[in-house]
Amino acid sequence: MSSKLNATGIVVKSPGRINLIGEHIDYNGGHVLPAAIDLKVTLKLCKTKNNRCSISSEDGGIFSFDIKQPLQISTTHWENYILGVVDGLQKKRPAQMGGFDCVITSELPIGAGISSSAALECGLAKGLNTLFDLELNDIELIEISRMAEHNFVGTKCGVMDQFAVTMGQKKKLILLNCESLEYQLIDAEFSPYKIVLLNSNVSHNLASSAYNTRRAECEQALKIIQQEHSNYSFLADVPETVIESLREKLPGKIHQRALYVSRENSRTLQAAVLIQKGKIQEFGELMYQTHLGLSKNYEVSCAELDFLVELTQNHPQVVGSRMMGGGFGGCTINLVKEDFVNSFTDLAQKQYQNKFGINLSPILVRTSNGVEIINN
Repeated sequence: MSSKLNATGIVVKSPGRINLIGEHIDYNGGHVLPAAIDLKVTLKLCKTKNNRCSISSEDGGIFSFDIKQPLQISTTHWENYILGVVDGLQKKRPAQMGGFDCVITSELPIGAGISSSAALECGLAKGLNTLFDLELNDIELIEISRMAEHNFVGTKCGVMDQFAVTMGQKKKLILLNCESLEYQLIDAEFSPYKIVLLNSNVSHNLASSAYNTRRAECEQALKIIQQEHSNYSFLADVPETVIESLREKLPGKIHQRALYVSRENSRTLQAAVLIQKGKIQEFGELMYQTHLGLSKNYEVSCAELDFLVELTQNHPQVVGSRMMGGGFGGCTINLVKEDFVNSFTDLAQKQYQNKFGINLSPILVRTSNGVEIINN
């Protein structure tokens, strides 16, 4: 990277992501089908002449730290996404980074389940990698961003969000094996359907604690299964028949979690085949099955999300709908016939307002490239 570019600074465009199917599978060693989207976080980065780093966000305010001092977890939640990434980069490339200024603006609604956090982490990681010539590859940057969540934010997330945000391509879905990181780009051809997100504008405070609980429940299920079947390393690989054969040994909730994971991994692989054959209706039916599993077996939905999925089932112009993301709020993702999009969003807004007294925010999205560096 030229010194001229480094001197003037860089602009980073970092996308949010959607996940068509394969929810809560990434930390269970399974397959997911995400894509980067055309809503972005923008980061403007430039070097400073000293060791101070100043971070300014239109939503979060301003904070600063000394790059040469050990970084501590902040009591201000959003700052930890930044600190975690900088800490990870420092550990990989000790003493190669100096002070920098970073100004953050975003088109991504926070808490909507379209991964504004991964957009921020991966955009910063790739931007600083470029600004300071760290020469880390994309997989290293993805891992640094993921571990920022684990070590600083406190969410034991899988790798899907960071992978999709970094590796996404326009008009493509990513069929990703979350354990091996082997992936295949699949044409995202949904015509005549559009991808419509309905942001419930609720974020129940169960979300982060329940996420870590589900992960622990899945780990418990795998341990019990491995006592009889030591050949399985990941819960997503365990066939449904094996889980059913151990029903007596898997406590009620643990059995339900394992069942969901096994079925969801199978659905994702099936969905990837269907989309490549242009079978959108059948693909959409799998989305409905996923929502039912997330709501009843995995128990990460909520009344608002269930309502939004249920109201689509009276409209054949909507071929698929489900909650997306960690759960307990955020968005549903819907495949809607192009000429029905406006009618659908109007109808959903009215019915949701009548039921819950909350404004619904429709978001029409398209697939996009992953993190991109732009000369300032």
